[in-house]
Amino acid sequence: MADSCPLCDKLSKLPGDELVWQFPHSVAFLGSWQYHIGYCVLVSRVHATELHRLDAKVRAAFLDEMVVMSQAIDAAFKPCKMNCESLGNQVPHLHWHLFPRRADDPEKLQPVWIGFDRAERDATEKARLQSPALPRAEIVARLRDALSRTQTATV
Repeated sequence: MADSCPLCDKLSKLPGDELVWQFPHSVAFLGSWQYHIGYCVLVSRVHATELHRLDAKVRAAFLDEMVVMSQAIDAAFKPCKMNCESLGNQVPHLHWHLFPRRADDPEKLQPVWIGFDRAERDATEKARLQSPALPRAEIVARLRDALSRTQTATV
C-alpha cells in the first residue's frame, strides 16, 4: 500500500458500499457517474503506477479481470460500446474506468470526461450524470449476477 493513495485507502476499507466484486488481482467498484449505467472502476490490488511495472503474470491476470468485468457490464446492460480506459493522471494507482456507452447518449462521440468536467462547474449537470435510471443496488445486483455466471470471477 502506498502512502496517501486514495485507491489504496479504498481497498483497505473493503467491503464498502460501492463494492461490486472482488477478483484475485483487482476489485470492482460501482462508479459515481451512473448516467453511464453500469460504469465501474476496476482497481488493482497491487499499488503500481503503470501496467509495465507489474509482474507479467499479475499484469495478465489484471487485464483478464478487466475483460471479465467488461463482459459482465455488457451482459447486464447491453451497451452499444464499452470504453475501457486506464489513465492515472489524477490518481497514480492502476485502475480501469469501464464506461458502457448507450446508443441514445447525446454525447456518444465525445469522451465522457468532457461531461464530467462540465459537472464540476454545473450542479444540474452533476446531478444528471450521477442519477442512475435504476437504483444503485439493482445495478450492483445485475452486475453480480452476470459475474456469478463466469468461471474466472470469485466473490
